[in-house]
Amino acid sequence: MKSNLKKTTLLLTGLMVGGKLFAQSPDTTASSYDYVKPFSGGDKLRTWSVGVHGGLLTPYTIFGTNGRQDFKNPKEQVGYGAYIKDQILPSLGIQADFLRGKVKGDNSQTSANGTVYSQYSTNINWSAALSANITLANINWRHDKPFIQPYLTVGAGTMNYTPKITTPGGQETNFKTDGKGSINEIFIPIGLGLKFDIAPGVNLDLGYQVNFVQSDNFDGYNYGSTNDRFSYAHIGLEFALGSPKKPQMATHNPVSSMRKEYLWENQQTKTALQQEIDAEKAKNDQLRNDLNTTNANLAKLTTDSDGDGVLDINDKCPNTPSGTQVDGSGCPLAKPVIVVTEEDRKVVRDAIKNLEFDLGKSTIREHSLPSLDRVANLLINRNFSLKLAGHTDNTGSKDLNMRLSKDRAESIKSYLVSKGANASRIEATGYGQTQPIASNKTAAGRQANRRVEFTLY
Repeated sequence: MKSNLKKTTLLLTGLMVGGKLFAQSPDTTASSYDYVKPFSGGDKLRTWSVGVHGGLLTPYTIFGTNGRQDFKNPKEQVGYGAYIKDQILPSLGIQADFLRGKVKGDNSQTSANGTVYSQYSTNINWSAALSANITLANINWRHDKPFIQPYLTVGAGTMNYTPKITTPGGQETNFKTDGKGSINEIFIPIGLGLKFDIAPGVNLDLGYQVNFVQSDNFDGYNYGSTNDRFSYAHIGLEFALGSPKKPQMATHNPVSSMRKEYLWENQQTKTALQQEIDAEKAKNDQLRNDLNTTNANLAKLTTDSDGDGVLDINDKCPNTPSGTQVDGSGCPLAKPVIVVTEEDRKVVRDAIKNLEFDLGKSTIREHSLPSLDRVANLLINRNFSLKLAGHTDNTGSKDLNMRLSKDRAESIKSYLVSKGANASRIEATGYGQTQPIASNKTAAGRQANRRVEFTLY
């Protein structure tokens, strides 16, 4: 038994190494290798393949009562074989099988006349059979390519074998005593198995086969009325023949090719439609640009962008500030010289002196308004500009002081504008506590720092 296992191990190792060598296929991606245009004919697929296998031969089978066979105790022996197959349909192949090996058993049944044999050993010199190989699951709706293909085989053939029997005394004799000792008989092989795709065009084959011999002399012992049978459990490799660029029909999934065909055609349709849409968008964009250009040219005939009273088409000095006096070409007139007199400055100083706000607020107190009215009249009559700068002491947070100084300057501006002053000539800015003019450590200093500065120009 150990010797048989050692032989089997060496045989399987050789098969696997051979599979690795044959698996060095061309550099093809899975998608291009598996795809075949639907309904393009069988010439786009590889249909012929060869296989080699090795395994164990034994009288024990899964059919019938093994205890009633001619020899009660089966002995496993090494067998090997090969086949060539033509896949005529995706699920049906015709293959020619070859098998050699040895079948052995001991402890025979006792015949009616008391004959007993200790063991038998039958050499299968050769066997040849023609079988139908039915693939059960090579179409897959979930994956591009099925990894496992279950299959069934059934066929018929002839084999040449030499049975030898051994008596309890150890004497071995040929069952047939014509000198050759070999026998030719018809047999029926029935099997099942699984094939695994390990590389493009290379499959690992695990199978089990029961061989029904059409006689009762396979074990060299005519006992009872039942024909002999034996089984063969094997592992092997199958290699697809033909161009490596073509997929093998038995493992090809036509559903995957149909799906790829649909996706490609759908993508091509989408691409064509998108190109048409993009072309129409480009035309529309061009029309829109032309229209915008025309509208812009028309607008120049009626538009005065800077509001100086001179149309853009005639304006030689565009973008003049609002309120600027211009000549007929839109260019600013020379500004008159503005002189601030001492009397003007006194009006401003009085306004600063009398200016008071509610505590912590930007509300101007009533007694400060007459002085501000005189400043407003000055701005209106003399066309002066005024800068208002609000300041605070350091009491409170910096952010609060900054907002308060800005609000107080804006409050004065709003009042002056309400009296008719030009808002564009008044600038209001808040500086918070950042520019003190006295120390914030004394009440007098803080009072001096709480101020709004008027700059007339």
